[in-house]
This record gives sequence, C-alpha cells and structure tokens, in this order.
Amino acid sequence: MQTLDQIVAESPVFAGLEPAQLELIAGCAHNVAFDSGARLFREGEAADTFYLVRRGRIALSAHVPGRGDVTVETIEPGEVLGWSWLFPPYTWHFDARAVEDAGVVAFDGACLRGKCDADHALGYELLSRFAQVAIDRLQQTRTLLLDVYGNGHDN
Repeated sequence: MQTLDQIVAESPVFAGLEPAQLELIAGCAHNVAFDSGARLFREGEAADTFYLVRRGRIALSAHVPGRGDVTVETIEPGEVLGWSWLFPPYTWHFDARAVEDAGVVAFDGACLRGKCDADHALGYELLSRFAQVAIDRLQQTRTLLLDVYGNGHDN
C-alpha cells in the first residue's frame, strides 16, 4: 500500500516539485472515500479542500438555466479536482458528485495556503499549476456552453 508521500510524489500535478515541497503538501492530505452519488461540494459553498482522484470518477456540473445541471467534465483517476481553495473568495464554482464509488486524497486548502504563505516558492509552484487547472476547466465550460446555446446564428 502506498503512503500519502508516495501518492503525492507520483501525481502529475505535483511532478517536478522538490522533495521538501512534496512533504509539505502530503502533510495536508488524508484519504477519503465517496459512495456513488455522493456530493463532494456545491457551487457557492466554502472551498477549503481539493482532491486527487485515485479511483472512480467525479462529475463536475454547472447549472444551466432552462436545462438544469449539466456535466462540464468528468474527473478521472490521476486527475486533480478543485482549484477554488487557492483563489479568494475560496468558494466553489461548480458542483461535484461521485459518478461511481471513488477514493480520493483530500488536501486541506487552508493548511496549504498557510504553507504557501510561509514558502513563496511553493506558493508560486502551486499557483502556477492550479491556474492551469482553472483555465482547463473554464475552457471545458466554454465549449459546453457553446454546444448548449449554439453560436447564436441560424444555419
């Protein structure tokens, strides 16, 4: 069985970080399991955690007027879920629900923000990596909304 230190070190989102940085990150982590259908978080709630999916799949959804909740993206094993813990006002921008039984590593965002404040090199690395996660998710949402609403022109 892998330790949290090993899991963090092998995660693509943390690739290339110094061993001391990986140790700091793992110190803010613990394992969590979610049953299929369980809600991890809801848009607008306080975002104080992010997740590394180890098994199962997690659906991110957005509410689309007139259509209800629409899946924006499905997060697969090895991928990170959540960037809102790093950017004020620290609230979720999407809903997340386990599509199937899932095992994740949950990271305490407040713990990591404190470590980033104390170690600016770590803060820069995490900010850069999670900004890319945010950009990717927003691009997924943009593509989805284009599909939902079309381009506004009759063809």
